[in-house]
Amino acid sequence: MTVFGIGISYGVATLFAMFSGMPIAFALGAVAVVFMGIYMPAASLDTVTQNVYEEMASITLLSIPLFILKGAAIGKSRAGQDLYSALHAWLHRVPGGLGVANVFACALFAAMAGSSPATCSAIGSAGIPEMRKRGYSGGFAAGIIAAGGTLGILLPP
Repeated sequence: MTVFGIGISYGVATLFAMFSGMPIAFALGAVAVVFMGIYMPAASLDTVTQNVYEEMASITLLSIPLFILKGAAIGKSRAGQDLYSALHAWLHRVPGGLGVANVFACALFAAMAGSSPATCSAIGSAGIPEMRKRGYSGGFAAGIIAAGGTLGILLPP
């Protein structure tokens, strides 16, 4: 089978697994494991486990729990509530003003941290509860943080 044919069959199998009700993460993982077992030589399957271990031992993943801790501290203290109260007072007339302020906060944090997951966890743990208090739906608030968190890739630290 050609590479194009393998790609098409992988896509069809993934869509079939997702539309059959399997969660997306499990569908992607299960189809990937099946296709690796079929189309990869047994000798190169050993490199998969080696790559997973190397990525988990990466120094860049070390900072993420610390940023989550920082976001939790901001979210639980009065500093986060006071900041969002001030932002809401300044921007309540602007449509989506608090969402725009969160995107700017994500941009500022991403410029300091340089990591999208760290930005989402730090700003999201403080920002999502405050946005929900002010009438934003949970999905919309999470979408704002996720979109703002991608700025970590674009802005250099």
